[in-house]
Amino acid sequence: MKKELEYLKKYYHGNMNYALKRLASGEAVQYIVGNVDFYGYIIDVDKRVLIPRRETEELVEFVIEKSKSFTNPCIIDVGTGSGAIAISLAKELNLHVYASDISLDALEVAKNNTVKNNANITFFQGDMLKPYIKKNMKVDIIVSNPPYIKYEEKIDDVVKNNEPNLALYAKNNGLEFYEKILKDAKKIVKDKFLIAFEIGVGQAKDIKWLAKKYLIDVNVEVKKDLSGKNRFVFVYNY
Repeated sequence: MKKELEYLKKYYHGNMNYALKRLASGEAVQYIVGNVDFYGYIIDVDKRVLIPRRETEELVEFVIEKSKSFTNPCIIDVGTGSGAIAISLAKELNLHVYASDISLDALEVAKNNTVKNNANITFFQGDMLKPYIKKNMKVDIIVSNPPYIKYEEKIDDVVKNNEPNLALYAKNNGLEFYEKILKDAKKIVKDKFLIAFEIGVGQAKDIKWLAKKYLIDVNVEVKKDLSGKNRFVFVYNY
């Protein structure tokens, strides 16, 4: 609670007594403040979208570095939520990025954040890769931080009671959406491609197996986050 109070005092500019009551009731401090600083960009958040985490900033950092292997890559952000990943990549790489989400509520937040940050992004509504397949798109880089929490997994109340379940939980031991993406990826990727995932702890081995199952002759690289946990998987063929 001390950390949340410090965050509130630093970033909240409204009625502090009202804010403290909301915090005491179990509301996430980022929703009370109304935004987060993500990779240097102010991203508005409310209960329609997941709160962007520090680990996801690390994913962005890895993708920026790995994008140097491509020339003007076509990048898609699958399950964009608040738009944090897409906005950061579009701004940092000075590219037109594509992003999608199944939730119309999330897309409304993401579009507002895109305008606020003056980013060049086209949004689609739909499940995983379906919007891109429908439009016959060919892409270089797929980035996704999909829902990956098992339904029976215990999580903090502040997360469970605040953030949208649609953005948290997945079937098949949390692997549902990784499998959907990997299964359909060959329909939209170019001859040379990169797929970049943020993953749950303990999922790396299974996601590597899925990548090898659905894609031919790919390398699968697992990267740790700053806490030393396996947090990112990169699938590529170059």
